Amino acid sequence: MTIAPALHLDGAASFDGVPVFAGVSLDVPAGQWTCLLGSSGVGKSTVLKLFAGLDAGVEFDGALGASDGPLAGQVALMAQDDLLLPWLSVTENVLLGARLRGTRPDHARAQSVLARVGLTDKADRRPGELSGGQRQRVALARTLMEDRPVVLLDEPFSALDARTRAQMQELTAEVLTGRTVLLVTHEPAEAARLGHSIKVMTETGLIDVTPPPGDIPRPVDDPAVLRVQTSLLAQLREDANARD
Repeated sequence: MTIAPALHLDGAASFDGVPVFAGVSLDVPAGQWTCLLGSSGVGKSTVLKLFAGLDAGVEFDGALGASDGPLAGQVALMAQDDLLLPWLSVTENVLLGARLRGTRPDHARAQSVLARVGLTDKADRRPGELSGGQRQRVALARTLMEDRPVVLLDEPFSALDARTRAQMQELTAEVLTGRTVLLVTHEPAEAARLGHSIKVMTETGLIDVTPPPGDIPRPVDDPAVLRVQTSLLAQLREDANARD
């Protein structure tokens, strides 16, 4: 894996002439997790799409990129839905990127990645035979298989139960160590556990929130984590009330 770059975005976006966000200036530190929260419709997912190059229909007026040059080829995206193809095996889903690019699949590396996420014994299963948490681990393995220095996460754990969500947060924090991660989330608790940098996106810009001390993933019951979680919830409620 190459050295992970920092990211930056400064500008305004609209869709079919309707403003999505304006005057946003976002810096994502290199090799760290940045958590982006905010009310629905404020433009968080649009920010991810712009970084991922999946911004068809979005008009962006400004500048964005990575500290080491163009973002093309540096980004992997893990979405809320696992997006597994039901007719493919776990291994075939993990190797999907190579298949779509028409390149030779690296089966040995796929086996190594599946072992890292604890799915060696499920390599030949179909997605329909897996639990929700196992499917998300396959999606994570597919993301790791791309071996990109920048990873964009769009609420990837929100559909999981609380126990599985905590386990996936811990696993993802471990396997994405050293990469530049931008996580869009609606969950204050998730941001308090995982963010080296935490930002709340509002209609008037970004609000920086000081994260709890300590390495990620932080304990769910740590008093400092709970304080930041409460502060984030209050900020989100205040912003939602201002929008109503």
